[in-house]
Amino acid sequence: MTDGRPAPGAAAAGGAAPPAPPAAATGVFGEALPVAQRYVARLATDGVTRGLIGPREVPRLWERHVLNSAAVAEAVPRDARVVDVGSGAGLPGIPLGLARPDIALTLVEPMARRVEFLEEAVADLAGSSSWRVVRGRAEDRGVVTAVGRVDVVTARAVAPLPRLVGWCRGLLRPGAQLVALVGARALDELPGLLPELWAAGMRDVEARAVGASLGDAATTVVVMTRGER
Repeated sequence: MTDGRPAPGAAAAGGAAPPAPPAAATGVFGEALPVAQRYVARLATDGVTRGLIGPREVPRLWERHVLNSAAVAEAVPRDARVVDVGSGAGLPGIPLGLARPDIALTLVEPMARRVEFLEEAVADLAGSSSWRVVRGRAEDRGVVTAVGRVDVVTARAVAPLPRLVGWCRGLLRPGAQLVALVGARALDELPGLLPELWAAGMRDVEARAVGASLGDAATTVVVMTRGER
């Protein structure tokens, strides 16, 4: 008996099959590449039917979403406790966790249908890894209590940077980093946002290119550190 959803690995809605991994994926994921392929298949099927991924995104899942997210690994210290806020379909958290099995990963997401997807993905993909899913918003007291203060917070196009800092501040211990995948507009606005970010207690705010060896999947992140106050 099935629940009516296509099994991961089947053709996506509209008949599109999950794309094959590009050559760069082997270097990024190593032995975890088959697991990353299962995740891409899940995005291309359940992710589409549940409205987490647009059907037009299926052909470019690797470059635009999965490898692009895994590039964040360059900005994450070894053995870090990482929380991915507003995780949605698990981006950038799940590719980061697959590329970096040394980290402890928590995916935070408020929407029930997305949480269901994440819980199923974690059960399928994580194995014995220290991954978990927490439902709620990053600023919720219950989420802060459940997650605790971490070493790194990641986010992908969740909110403007000052708002994101306000939401995530309770999760960041002094000295912890916020690593945000942002678009070109946010990068252009960054110089003007520095006084507001500094006033919020963030230090060493910089834009950093990551994934230079990944071709079209290369991206830029904004990295900042919470100060002592």
